[in-house]
Amino acid sequence: MSGAAAVLALFSALPTLAPPFRVVGIIPTAENMPGGRAFKPGDVVRAMDGTTIEVTNTDAEGRLLLADALGYARRYAPAAVVDVATLTGAITLALGNLAAGLFTGDEALAAELTAAAEASGERIWRMPLWDDYAPEMRSDTADLLNSGAREGGACLAAIFLKHFARDLPWAHLDIASTAWTNVERPHEPRGATGYGVRLLLEWLSRRASVESSAAAGAPASGA
Repeated sequence: MSGAAAVLALFSALPTLAPPFRVVGIIPTAENMPGGRAFKPGDVVRAMDGTTIEVTNTDAEGRLLLADALGYARRYAPAAVVDVATLTGAITLALGNLAAGLFTGDEALAAELTAAAEASGERIWRMPLWDDYAPEMRSDTADLLNSGAREGGACLAAIFLKHFARDLPWAHLDIASTAWTNVERPHEPRGATGYGVRLLLEWLSRRASVESSAAAGAPASGA
């Protein structure tokens, strides 16, 4: 839920930024409760874009929602898409609690988000998004598995999402490692951190500055 909270907090702060472009926030939600219609291991579900997904891990439900959110985002023909989610415990094993994982194949977007992270103090670390991970997510009974091996779990989850992002200029932030802290820090208390709000506000602010400069005919500095 921390990813959804970050999006809500970001939008509550957007009026102070007044960006010269449209910003769309999508929060895919579902009540995660047992019941007669709950999916079970072995079930096959169909995503919004028609992709079939074999459920092998019922705890990997968040990525099913994100898959449809990415498919839904395509209707806006976005200049960039960034998803924020507490997606995997594996990212915490990889990075500890001091950085979130950044997954993207878009070099320009990676550079923008890295610069925004450095300026905001919300650290990110770029993780591999190699296509070599994709075969591990193939299913014998559907197009994809919703969960693969434990090893490289954060990368496998990201490559699952990449299927639905397709050719979008897209980045995935796995914030499971940073959404909560047991340590008091100068910039955040113990407990929920609100990670992602400062980073994304900084990123949007830089994009807004570039667009405003370009519109005014002044030389635009890079993000």
